[in-house]
Amino acid sequence: MTLNNQRIEVFATCPQSKGASHQGYLQHVQDVARWSEQSGCAGILVYADNGLVDPWLVSQAILQSTVSLSPLVAVQPVYMHPYAAAKKVASLAFLHHRRIFLNMIAGGFKNDLIALGDNTPHDDRYLRLTEYTSIIQQLLECKEPVTFHGKYYQVSNLSMTPPLPPELRPGVFVSGSSNAGLKAAQALGAVPIKYPACPSNEQVQNAVDGISPGLRIGIIARESAEEAWRVAHHRFPPNREGQLAHQLAMKTSDSQWHRQLSELAVASANQQTPYWLGPFENYRTFCPYLVGNYEQVSEHIERYIEFGFRTFILDIPPSEEELMHTSIVFHHAQEMALC
Repeated sequence: MTLNNQRIEVFATCPQSKGASHQGYLQHVQDVARWSEQSGCAGILVYADNGLVDPWLVSQAILQSTVSLSPLVAVQPVYMHPYAAAKKVASLAFLHHRRIFLNMIAGGFKNDLIALGDNTPHDDRYLRLTEYTSIIQQLLECKEPVTFHGKYYQVSNLSMTPPLPPELRPGVFVSGSSNAGLKAAQALGAVPIKYPACPSNEQVQNAVDGISPGLRIGIIARESAEEAWRVAHHRFPPNREGQLAHQLAMKTSDSQWHRQLSELAVASANQQTPYWLGPFENYRTFCPYLVGNYEQVSEHIERYIEFGFRTFILDIPPSEEELMHTSIVFHHAQEMALC
């Protein structure tokens, strides 16, 4: 998608396996992948944490059920050596001739990290992530054997086979919610991803070494705002158990984005805008939502684009119809940008 001569990339998000039955989960993944491709998405985010099935195996299923959609694979350094991650990228490219995107995770749920014996402080995790991702990038460039001696990783004369075609080198995303994350994105030439404020409160984003930032956002749009809000409240009703889980997470998490979103929820509570953090406050999802009629939501998207965002990662689509409504929003935003 191109808006005002700027390339805009939209990613969907793959369903999580947590709480799903093994009989229906694979089919659900394949269905959502096909919906996402048909709606014009460039790729689809695949989550990773201790409670989910392996994201690389899910990505293989996505590649097998689509023609051009690129998995955006969440990669946690604690789970595997950087050579293993690079080998998976090269192998999937060899088997499918498809580009893979990497969503590099510095942290995660605190209890997951503790269970894995990882007590690395927040900013040091981004230093480790930078070393880890740099090795992957150098291996996949395939120019010469890689030798790297850092604080966390060391390799000597390491090469990648099969070689990765230059046009299939992975795009890299990193959380840009903290200064440590922004420094990592700058060092890696990665797209910094953040959870945005309402456009009226959002600051103009500066490109990192010429790379425009991206954001995570959910969208519920209909012909009328009343219908959109009816759908929103039906999908994400108030939930006391979820609210308590959210409060507990606030006390234990060291994630900058989690604290920032919680502060935004308080600041935007009484604002009459499409910007909505109800699902986040009820621990149903981890991104803001835009809710309203097509024009209202499109105006917000167009404002984000004006602020410099070029990558949009959507929440998990509940249906093919919902992605069709979202496509209308981006189409309207394109028309607004051309005016």
